[in-house]
Amino acid sequence: MVATYQDPRALACARENAARLGVAERVEVRAADLFPPGRAPLVVCNPPWVPARPSLPVEYAVYDPDSRMLRGFLDGLAAHLAPGGEGWLILSYLAEHLGLRTRDELAHLIEAADLRALDRLDTRPRHGRVTDPTDPLHAAEVTSLWRLTAISGAPPSDAA
Repeated sequence: MVATYQDPRALACARENAARLGVAERVEVRAADLFPPGRAPLVVCNPPWVPARPSLPVEYAVYDPDSRMLRGFLDGLAAHLAPGGEGWLILSYLAEHLGLRTRDELAHLIEAADLRALDRLDTRPRHGRVTDPTDPLHAAEVTSLWRLTAISGAPPSDAA
Protein backbone atom coordinates (compact mmCIF):
# COMPACT_ATOMS: atom_id res chain seq x y z
CA MET A 1 0.00 0.00 0.00
CA VAL A 2 1.15 3.52 -0.75
CA ALA A 3 -0.13 6.44 1.35
CA THR A 4 0.44 9.97 0.08
CA TYR A 5 0.36 13.27 1.94
CA GLN A 6 1.78 16.72 1.32
CA ASP A 7 2.12 17.93 4.88
CA PRO A 8 5.31 16.80 6.68
CA ARG A 9 3.38 16.37 9.95
CA ALA A 10 0.80 14.14 8.22
CA LEU A 11 3.63 12.07 6.71
CA ALA A 12 5.22 11.61 10.13
CA CYS A 13 1.88 10.75 11.73
CA ALA A 14 1.12 8.15 9.04
CA ARG A 15 4.53 6.54 9.52
CA GLU A 16 4.07 6.47 13.30
CA ASN A 17 0.59 4.94 12.95
CA ALA A 18 1.82 2.27 10.53
CA ALA A 19 4.65 1.37 12.95
CA ARG A 20 2.31 1.33 15.97
CA LEU A 21 -0.11 -0.95 14.10
CA GLY A 22 2.70 -3.28 13.01
CA VAL A 23 2.20 -2.72 9.27
CA ALA A 24 5.11 -0.38 8.51
CA GLU A 25 6.77 -2.96 6.24
CA ARG A 26 3.60 -3.11 4.11
CA VAL A 27 2.85 0.63 3.92
CA GLU A 28 4.96 3.06 1.95
CA VAL A 29 4.34 6.64 3.05
CA ARG A 30 5.28 9.06 0.30
CA ALA A 31 5.19 12.84 -0.13
CA ALA A 32 2.98 13.54 -3.15
CA ASP A 33 0.13 15.73 -4.30
CA LEU A 34 -2.61 13.08 -4.40
CA PHE A 35 -1.35 10.25 -6.62
CA PRO A 36 1.93 8.36 -6.69
CA PRO A 37 3.16 7.28 -10.13
CA GLY A 38 1.48 4.27 -11.69
CA ARG A 39 -1.90 2.57 -11.57
CA ALA A 40 -3.64 0.60 -8.83
CA PRO A 41 -6.70 -1.65 -8.56
CA LEU A 42 -7.95 0.46 -5.63
CA VAL A 43 -7.36 4.14 -4.91
CA VAL A 44 -8.90 5.62 -1.74
CA CYS A 45 -9.29 9.32 -0.96
CA ASN A 46 -10.71 11.01 2.14
CA PRO A 47 -10.43 14.70 1.21
CA PRO A 48 -11.24 17.57 3.53
CA TRP A 49 -15.00 17.95 3.54
CA VAL A 50 -15.67 21.69 3.55
CA PRO A 51 -14.93 23.68 0.36
CA ALA A 52 -13.66 26.76 2.17
CA ARG A 53 -10.36 28.45 2.99
CA PRO A 54 -8.57 27.36 6.18
CA SER A 55 -7.09 29.99 8.48
CA LEU A 56 -4.66 27.68 10.33
CA PRO A 57 -2.50 24.80 9.03
CA VAL A 58 -4.39 22.24 11.15
CA GLU A 59 -7.64 23.24 9.39
CA TYR A 60 -6.43 21.77 6.08
CA ALA A 61 -7.79 18.46 7.41
CA VAL A 62 -11.30 19.97 7.28
CA TYR A 63 -11.19 22.80 4.71
CA ASP A 64 -10.45 22.28 1.00
CA PRO A 65 -10.30 25.67 -0.77
CA ASP A 66 -12.42 25.54 -3.96
CA SER A 67 -12.62 21.73 -3.51
CA ARG A 68 -9.07 21.52 -4.92
CA MET A 69 -8.31 18.10 -3.48
CA LEU A 70 -11.73 16.65 -4.32
CA ARG A 71 -11.49 17.95 -7.90
CA GLY A 72 -7.89 16.76 -8.24
CA PHE A 73 -8.79 13.27 -7.06
CA LEU A 74 -11.78 12.97 -9.39
CA ASP A 75 -9.95 14.50 -12.38
CA GLY A 76 -6.90 12.23 -11.98
CA LEU A 77 -8.54 9.02 -10.82
CA ALA A 78 -9.22 7.35 -14.19
CA ALA A 79 -5.57 7.75 -15.20
CA HIS A 80 -4.42 6.04 -11.99
CA LEU A 81 -6.80 3.07 -11.96
CA ALA A 82 -5.76 -0.33 -13.22
CA PRO A 83 -8.25 -1.86 -15.70
CA GLY A 84 -11.45 -2.66 -13.82
CA GLY A 85 -10.19 -0.77 -10.76
CA GLU A 86 -12.18 1.30 -8.31
CA GLY A 87 -11.70 4.63 -6.62
CA TRP A 88 -13.24 4.99 -3.19
CA LEU A 89 -14.18 8.52 -2.17
CA ILE A 90 -14.99 9.00 1.51
CA LEU A 91 -17.01 12.19 1.82
CA SER A 92 -19.23 13.81 4.41
CA TYR A 93 -22.51 15.40 3.42
CA LEU A 94 -21.47 18.40 5.57
CA ALA A 95 -20.81 20.63 2.53
CA GLU A 96 -24.29 19.84 1.21
CA HIS A 97 -25.83 20.41 4.63
CA LEU A 98 -24.16 23.83 4.85
CA GLY A 99 -25.17 24.74 1.27
CA LEU A 100 -21.56 24.89 0.06
CA ARG A 101 -21.95 22.13 -2.54
CA THR A 102 -25.00 20.32 -3.85
CA ARG A 103 -25.35 16.63 -4.65
CA ASP A 104 -25.90 17.67 -8.29
CA GLU A 105 -22.56 19.53 -8.29
CA LEU A 106 -20.79 16.44 -6.96
CA ALA A 107 -22.52 14.25 -9.56
CA HIS A 108 -21.39 16.70 -12.27
CA LEU A 109 -17.77 16.58 -11.02
CA ILE A 110 -17.87 12.78 -11.14
CA GLU A 111 -19.36 12.75 -14.66
CA ALA A 112 -16.99 15.45 -15.95
CA ALA A 113 -14.05 13.29 -14.84
CA ASP A 114 -15.33 10.39 -16.99
CA LEU A 115 -16.21 8.40 -13.89
CA ARG A 116 -19.31 6.50 -12.88
CA ALA A 117 -20.60 5.78 -9.39
CA LEU A 118 -20.96 2.03 -8.91
CA ASP A 119 -22.45 2.44 -5.46
CA ARG A 120 -22.74 4.78 -2.50
CA LEU A 121 -22.75 3.43 1.05
CA ASP A 122 -23.93 5.85 3.76
CA THR A 123 -23.28 5.69 7.49
CA ARG A 124 -24.07 7.85 10.50
CA PRO A 125 -22.10 8.07 13.73
CA ARG A 126 -23.31 5.94 16.62
CA HIS A 127 -21.75 7.72 19.61
CA GLY A 128 -23.86 8.94 22.53
CA ARG A 129 -24.05 12.57 21.45
CA VAL A 130 -26.18 11.72 18.40
CA THR A 131 -28.85 10.17 20.62
CA ASP A 132 -29.18 13.29 22.81
CA PRO A 133 -31.58 15.80 21.14
CA THR A 134 -30.19 18.63 23.34
CA ASP A 135 -26.69 18.16 21.90
CA PRO A 136 -25.72 20.13 18.77
CA LEU A 137 -24.30 16.91 17.27
CA HIS A 138 -27.71 15.24 17.53
CA ALA A 139 -28.38 15.91 13.84
CA ALA A 140 -25.22 14.01 12.99
CA GLU A 141 -23.76 14.08 9.56
CA VAL A 142 -23.84 11.30 7.00
CA THR A 143 -20.53 10.02 5.68
CA SER A 144 -20.59 8.28 2.32
CA LEU A 145 -18.27 5.84 0.61
CA TRP A 146 -18.60 6.46 -3.12
CA ARG A 147 -17.37 3.52 -5.23
CA LEU A 148 -16.21 5.01 -8.53
CA THR A 149 -14.80 3.55 -11.72
CA ALA A 150 -13.72 4.84 -15.10
CA ILE A 151 -16.69 5.00 -17.48
CA SER A 152 -14.90 2.89 -20.08
CA GLY A 153 -15.43 -0.31 -18.11
CA ALA A 154 -18.27 0.39 -15.70
CA PRO A 155 -21.84 -0.92 -15.80
CA PRO A 156 -24.66 1.65 -15.40
CA SER A 157 -25.57 2.67 -11.86
CA ASP A 158 -28.14 4.84 -10.16
CA ALA A 159 -26.04 5.51 -7.03
CA ALA A 160 -25.59 9.22 -7.76
